[in-house]
Amino acid sequence: MSVDGASKSGVPSAITTPATQKVGIGTLEFTDGYPTRDTAAKLRDHLDYLHGIESFMNSIQGVSTYAIREGFLKAGIADGDVAIFSGLMDSASLFLTANADTVYFWTFLDLSQGPLVVETPAETLGCIDDMWFGWISDFGLPGADRGQGGTYLLVGPGYDGPLPEGGSYVRNSRTNHITLIGRAFINENPGDDPAPTVDRIKAQLKIYPYAAGGVGSSIGAYLTGRGRLGAPGTPASPRFVEGTGLVMNTIPPNDFGHYELLDRLVQMEPAEALDPELAGQFAAIGIVKGETFAPDTRLRTILDEAVAVGNAAARTVGMGAHPGDGFRYYDGDTAWWNMLFVGGFEFTNPPPDITADGVRPYPNKGARQLHSRTSMFYTATAITPAMCMRLTGVGSQYLLSNVDPDGNPFDGARTYRVRLPKDIPAARFWSFTVYDNQTRSMLQTPQRFPRAGSQEYPTPAAEAESDGSTVVHFSPTRPDGVAAGNWIQTDPAKGWFVVLRLYSPLQPFFDKSWRPGEVELVD
Repeated sequence: MSVDGASKSGVPSAITTPATQKVGIGTLEFTDGYPTRDTAAKLRDHLDYLHGIESFMNSIQGVSTYAIREGFLKAGIADGDVAIFSGLMDSASLFLTANADTVYFWTFLDLSQGPLVVETPAETLGCIDDMWFGWISDFGLPGADRGQGGTYLLVGPGYDGPLPEGGSYVRNSRTNHITLIGRAFINENPGDDPAPTVDRIKAQLKIYPYAAGGVGSSIGAYLTGRGRLGAPGTPASPRFVEGTGLVMNTIPPNDFGHYELLDRLVQMEPAEALDPELAGQFAAIGIVKGETFAPDTRLRTILDEAVAVGNAAARTVGMGAHPGDGFRYYDGDTAWWNMLFVGGFEFTNPPPDITADGVRPYPNKGARQLHSRTSMFYTATAITPAMCMRLTGVGSQYLLSNVDPDGNPFDGARTYRVRLPKDIPAARFWSFTVYDNQTRSMLQTPQRFPRAGSQEYPTPAAEAESDGSTVVHFSPTRPDGVAAGNWIQTDPAKGWFVVLRLYSPLQPFFDKSWRPGEVELVD
């Protein structure tokens, strides 16, 4: 007889392990608490499997960044070169949910040989992230230069030399390699022509090594022993590589190759770039800084299965298919969602409310929103507060839709339409872009730019109805009577999803007094 769960010896049964337990992985057997040989082997395999899944889902952000850099290098875009999309991004290249509305300029920089100076162009919207898609800084409209163009000094993790007293915005990175992503607008140009914007970027963007003791370091500091004296650095224009129409792949693999890219990233960057808990997950499957990743047959078989399940799980949360994650943006039945509003750009807390009394942050719960992070980086690239804030007139906001009102995924062979009520809350412009479910990149059809919106380039602007609303159609062929700017072509053999972008969003988006209609099946 036991009392309160205790055996005759007074030991609570809850702290003991039964001799036999039937669980999902089979029967586990113990001899008075010690595992049998078969049980120990079974649990070793299962733990490796679990660590494999964790390592996949919790490293998507880093592997994605590495895959983009690898795609650049294979396309002949070296570190320090700048890919610029003078005719805007089209569907030729594979980029996670890139847009066809702004001029991208994108580069990877190597800080291992010392800090670099970047002079950013005016009137841009950009961010600088480390190799784990950790936010370092904004530049442009949401940055310290506030869209006027500024001088940013980027410092790597191993640098311990002098820094300037002023004259630049100093930003530190935990990784030696970083990525700088900028977007520039064309809607201020006549006919939404991107050429003037491209010319401004090429004229104003400078990237060059920092000269210690130069600009930003005073003679007085040198004379009083508080600094060194040196010649000013020489501003230099980077090599620009045209990206429009360039065929390249920047998408990370969803098979064992994911772990191989993860290992390369771990080897490339300082060990200190990783949180020890995260690094511990990788180490559990044999990915360790300074060691060779060479799984034996047993572990390789397990990791092949783990990556299949990890990818399936990441794709499920990455498609917003778990309503319980809280990604749906509106109350009630809606397919429109955004994974960032539950965890913000750091994936810990929702972005703060903006009130008449100022910024009102949400209580810190001290927990990483793992599904929010996995969803974000399975679906998209880069991270910045400007992607998820409730501030009007700055940055951009996004809503995604993957299913019709009945919960069925979009079929490329069918015809759909969506209605946007009048007064679309975007001070600059708005757009829809259609993406391939598999690649999460722009859907490849004869329609080179799978988008519709308020801009006149690269496709005609969408036309409004007599009541001020705008209706956009999605189908393999353009429906009769539908203007070219109100139609996005789909592929009968492909599933797809759509992203609504609002640039410089207005209050009706945030207070939800304006909301898009659902994407409905027509036939």
